Amino acid sequence: MRYRIEHRTEYRYNAPVSRCRNEAHLRPRDTERQTCLDHQLVVDPIPTSWADRADFYDNPVTSFVVDGPFQFMTVTATSTVEVTDIEPLPAVGPGWTEALGLLTNDLSPDMLDAREFCFESPLVSTSRVVREYAEPSFPPGRSLVDAVTDLTERIHADFVYDPGFTTVTTPLDEVLDYRRGVCQDFAHLGVGCVRSMGLAARYVSGYLETAPPPGTERLVGADASHAWLSVFVPGWGWLDLDPTNDKIVGSDYVTTAWGRDYADVSPLKGIVFGGGDFHTLDVAVDVARVGSDQVQEA
Repeated sequence: MRYRIEHRTEYRYNAPVSRCRNEAHLRPRDTERQTCLDHQLVVDPIPTSWADRADFYDNPVTSFVVDGPFQFMTVTATSTVEVTDIEPLPAVGPGWTEALGLLTNDLSPDMLDAREFCFESPLVSTSRVVREYAEPSFPPGRSLVDAVTDLTERIHADFVYDPGFTTVTTPLDEVLDYRRGVCQDFAHLGVGCVRSMGLAARYVSGYLETAPPPGTERLVGADASHAWLSVFVPGWGWLDLDPTNDKIVGSDYVTTAWGRDYADVSPLKGIVFGGGDFHTLDVAVDVARVGSDQVQEA
């Protein structure tokens, strides 16, 4: 599948901004299952400095500075991405306790790379209550794939999708108390549950197809950037799961970046000097399929 993605962010301030410094994770990364064919990032007012780099997790990042005075700024990212489906899942795969043993004792490069995603991070707790929620999905003898698939189903069944009820910094214990949130909360919870069992999980930011094929149901979160979790399955690789929609991630998802949690991969973040005591933020996302004859590779 090929997709054209437009992600437009608008900021309005009630007083002039003298300067802002920003960091954007808006270019979809290249992975084993996707290739970013073209990407453009347009900022208005025009930035006075600009730098592209890769972060610690090899995600593409753009840093830019805009000098004022200004009270309105737009950041528009337009990308064309080609996505293939995941490889077939292992018929059985390792048990989750076997995977835990490998992550603990195996010193191979793949295991060491995965191990850094086994621990708490600023926005993901592995507290007692998080582990207590996770444990029913991880009985002795269950395969890791079955365990995390069950966890994904439970989060989808137990929690209500409720935009505006939480923020990205809402603690997981509070999300568990109220059983409400959005895709970022559910991804954080899934990551925290897996890590609380000693296993490796990372937070993934990306997009969903806005208009699904005829006869299929529109997925929750398709009108904004989306988030899900990815679990390391020894001997197979990283398995992406979406608890918001109770799905294994396939070719209708586009990956932008991954890290420990949202703070590592937020689409836009920065510091503003001035701007008054109030501002508004509007985000619009559109993900549309395109034919291969409409795309020119960059």
